[in-house]
Amino acid sequence: MSSRDLVLMTAPLREDFTIPCHEIGPAAGTPAVSFVSGLHGDEINGIYILARLADFLKAVEGGGYPKLRLAQRVLIIPAVNVLGTNTLRRAWPFDQSDQNRMFPGNQMGETTQRIAYTVLEATKKSAYRVDLHSSNLYFEELPQVRLYDPTPEERETAHLFGLPSIMERSVSPVFTTTLMYAWKYWPGQSFLLQIGQAGSIQLPHCQQVFRGLVSFLGRIGVLEGVEVAEADQEALYFTRECSVRIYADRAGMFVSDKSLGGWVNKGQELGYIYDSFNGNVRTRVTAPVAGLLTGIRRQPMLFEGDLLMRICTRTP
Repeated sequence: MSSRDLVLMTAPLREDFTIPCHEIGPAAGTPAVSFVSGLHGDEINGIYILARLADFLKAVEGGGYPKLRLAQRVLIIPAVNVLGTNTLRRAWPFDQSDQNRMFPGNQMGETTQRIAYTVLEATKKSAYRVDLHSSNLYFEELPQVRLYDPTPEERETAHLFGLPSIMERSVSPVFTTTLMYAWKYWPGQSFLLQIGQAGSIQLPHCQQVFRGLVSFLGRIGVLEGVEVAEADQEALYFTRECSVRIYADRAGMFVSDKSLGGWVNKGQELGYIYDSFNGNVRTRVTAPVAGLLTGIRRQPMLFEGDLLMRICTRTP
C-alpha cells in the first residue's frame, strides 16, 4: 500500500502543490477500481467517504480485519481540487472558468488542464471507475447512482452499490467536458454517485454510501470476505423521463419539513414560500405527481424559477 503524489504542480504565483492519492492492494497490474472525488473542492461528502475508505482498506491490508483480503488493487483520489478544498472556493485561483471540469485535459495546458490529464491517465484503464459528486450548496439529493448512456453491463452493475435509486440522465453539452464522459472512450464501466449537498457533511448519507462502496468491492471480487447484506429493498431504477422538477413560481423564502427518500402523493403539500420580510405565505408548494422525493432545496432564500424539489415517478 502507498500514499503518493499523483502529480506535482508548480504555481508561479503561489507555493507549489500536489494532488495526493492512495494505491492499496497487490502492486502488480492496473488498479481494478478507481475512485475519484472533490473535483470542485466543496464536495465534502465524497472527500470524507473516500478518505475513510482509504483508511479502511489500508487497515485491511495491514491485517486489521483478519477475515478480509484485498485481492486486487484500488486507486483512491479523495480530492482532485486540493486548492478548492483548502480555500473553500469552487473555482481554482486565477481561473474563473472552472477548467478542472474540462476533461480529457492537456498535458501542455493550464494548471487545471494538466491535472485533468493526469487524473484521466491514472484512472482510465481500471475495470470500474467511480466519481463521487454533490449537486451544489443549495440542493440536497438522495444518494444515487447516475448513468449516462449506459451499457447493459453498467445498468446491471449499478445495482451492486446498494443505493436507494439508480437514475439515467441525458448527455448534455456540459457533460461532454466531464471525467465521466472522458472515461467512456475506454473499456470498462463508469459510474457517478450523487450524494447529498455540497459544502457540508450529511453523515447518514456518507455512512450509507461508505457501506455501499465496501459491499460493491465485495460483490465484484476486489475485497474478499465481505459479508454482503441483502438490501432492505431493491434499488429503484428511474429513466430520464421519470424525473419531475418543481420550480419556484415566485421569489421568497422556501421552507419544507420533508425528508429525502419518502414517497409523496399527487397534490400533497410539500412546503411553502414565505415573504421574507413580513412572513406571509406567498404560495403553497404541492406535488404535481406521485413519486419518490429525491432532491430538495436546502437554501431557503430563492428567486422565481429556482429549482425546489425533484420527484421521480415509477412510470414516465
